[in-house]
Amino acid sequence: MTRGDAEMDEQQPRAGWEQVDLLSLVSGSAAAPVVPEPAPEPAAETAVVVDRPEEPEPSPAARLSGPSGPELLLILDTETTGLSPAEHRCIEVGAVLFSVPDRSVLSQVSFLMPCTSNAAEAVNGIAPALTQRPQPWQAGLACFEAMVEAADVLLAHNAAFDQQWFGLGSLPALSKPWLCSMEDIRWPQERQLRSTPSVRDLALAYGVPVWAAHRALTDCIYLAQVFERCEDLEDLLLQAMEPRRLYRARLSYEERHKAREAGFRWNQPVSGAWSRRLSDREVALLPFPVVPVDEAAELRSA
Repeated sequence: MTRGDAEMDEQQPRAGWEQVDLLSLVSGSAAAPVVPEPAPEPAAETAVVVDRPEEPEPSPAARLSGPSGPELLLILDTETTGLSPAEHRCIEVGAVLFSVPDRSVLSQVSFLMPCTSNAAEAVNGIAPALTQRPQPWQAGLACFEAMVEAADVLLAHNAAFDQQWFGLGSLPALSKPWLCSMEDIRWPQERQLRSTPSVRDLALAYGVPVWAAHRALTDCIYLAQVFERCEDLEDLLLQAMEPRRLYRARLSYEERHKAREAGFRWNQPVSGAWSRRLSDREVALLPFPVVPVDEAAELRSA
């Protein structure tokens, strides 16, 4: 018997129970016991309640395919002991779960993972001895994985760098779609940003005070505060999610400034060329011709 059943049982009439006439209490005289009338028979047409299974919550994939784009972003950043996953390791993860419709942070986490050396200590300021201090980094990792599960999209600044560390060591492989706030989002021209702005540039362009750098959670917070100030964030994200492929600009040396102004980069990732990833819509808007690049061939020749 549940607690609710017990409470209802206490409210039901018990054997030998008698109701007192309230008028007799007012007059001061006792009245004959009143026997409660039997409950009326239920009407023949009483509706029958049919149990229906509850409709499931929409999956992240369903929310992602909606007209407004992703609702939950997991903004993440890593700090590592170097640039090569084959030689170095990730020693810090920071993440912020961000609600796009509410322009607000839902939760955040940051944790260090133990290391014995850090060749990038001069950059990120993380001493190996600090990473070995007792702290519940495994619990932080579990929290991070739960946030990944809740998110529609994973977002990082220079996502190609951060993405390569997951699936190595203690970090789980991540199968959610990725967006890059440096490469994929086309920031408004009135912000006067470079085509591939730094986190610091973005923060300052949106009036976010820059008070520290090169720690994972700090950079995530900067991006979250930029997104809080983006009135057109839904449109920016939808455009950022358009399928893109790598293109090479077809311009003479004298016209190279056009490629630079359009956000193309020289020698990266295509050697000896101005190149950039573009959607079909963006290609149609260019004032100069481009040709698609066979990325597999480029990797083989590199």
